[in-house]
Amino acid sequence: MENGSVNPELDTASTITIKGILSLLMQNFDEKNGKRLISLGMGDPTVYSCFHTTHVAGEAVVEALQSDKFNGYSPTVGLPQTRRAIAEYLSCDLPYKLSSDDVFVTSGCTQAIDVALTMLARPGANILLPRPGFPIYELCATFRRLEIRYFDLLPEKGWEVDLNSIEALADQNTVGLVIINPGNPCGNVYSYQHLEKIAETAEKLKIPVIADEVYGHLAFGDNPFVPMGVFGSIVPVLTLGSLSKRWIVPGWRLGWFVMTDLCGMLKNPKITERIKKYFDILGGPATFIQAAVPRLIEQTDEVFFQKTINTLKQTSDICWDMIKEIPCISCPQKPQGSMACMVKLNISSLDDISDDIDFCFRLTKEESVIILPGTAVGLKNWLRITFAADPQSLKEALGRLKSFCKRHTKLTQPF
Repeated sequence: MENGSVNPELDTASTITIKGILSLLMQNFDEKNGKRLISLGMGDPTVYSCFHTTHVAGEAVVEALQSDKFNGYSPTVGLPQTRRAIAEYLSCDLPYKLSSDDVFVTSGCTQAIDVALTMLARPGANILLPRPGFPIYELCATFRRLEIRYFDLLPEKGWEVDLNSIEALADQNTVGLVIINPGNPCGNVYSYQHLEKIAETAEKLKIPVIADEVYGHLAFGDNPFVPMGVFGSIVPVLTLGSLSKRWIVPGWRLGWFVMTDLCGMLKNPKITERIKKYFDILGGPATFIQAAVPRLIEQTDEVFFQKTINTLKQTSDICWDMIKEIPCISCPQKPQGSMACMVKLNISSLDDISDDIDFCFRLTKEESVIILPGTAVGLKNWLRITFAADPQSLKEALGRLKSFCKRHTKLTQPF
């Protein structure tokens, strides 16, 4: 590589990111049509007034700031009290206790993803990613030179993992399997039995499970949320999470990377030292935000969590009911958790739209409604609709979506 030039291999990194596509859609917004912009594209509930964090959050941050104790650098792996609080919080749902040494504090869940893939990467390695999934995994894997192998999620089975395809895809160079539960972008929640089968499959293949649980506990359907760490005695689990969704503070960028390895496959001094050294070059969350975490976790009451769940249940029901009345789209399963769902787009029934990307750009321009094209999450001619919105805005947006679909649906030819 010549001095001053960019590594040409980086040009192959995926350019598809959710924020990137949403930014392009925003540029297609036409202010002249007189309709206010409604975005159902980004999973940031703070945009809508019906979603707001608990009063304890602000109080905890103010207390940390006013103490004048947290203006300096924190340990690169996180403040001890923060790591301890997260370990205790996660241990409540596990059959064993995590220690603070198992927890590493990250700048959001995105940084936890980068840590997990960096730790597992080695020359010639491959990683198994879900399709549809979260595109940051693809982006990180590409930069870490990990070969990506996709396994399908099955819409007809509630977006369960195709376990047979995992066994067919894996080989001696496979270093990990990513599971997102509750599901983003599908809105599914896996049962205990299915998660157990995933763990047993990973154990058979001798690979760890990377469990993305950023939407942890946001479940409102038939299946309760079960953390993958419950199966830590079967297979090593790297749990990734954050405060972002459950506490509705995505801008705080407070996440965690947690090692659950009761078998000892990953917990050896060399790996632990490698993780710590990597954290030495990372920038973690602000020290005062970390310092607020123990009080935030300890004093947030169940009423706050339940209110969020009730609101998401209400808006997911609205989404499910209204989608059934819209021509050219269909939803294979009623949302069970998280903040979004996938709907299938019947392109053949549309007169002048070529694919999901064209659909979303035209929808933005004509109706001032932003929805994420499924191509961004790995499924062409599908759409991801975020229902973390206030009911009135959601109904208005879906009503405009219905008008758009009716306007572009092919006319039935007379016999």
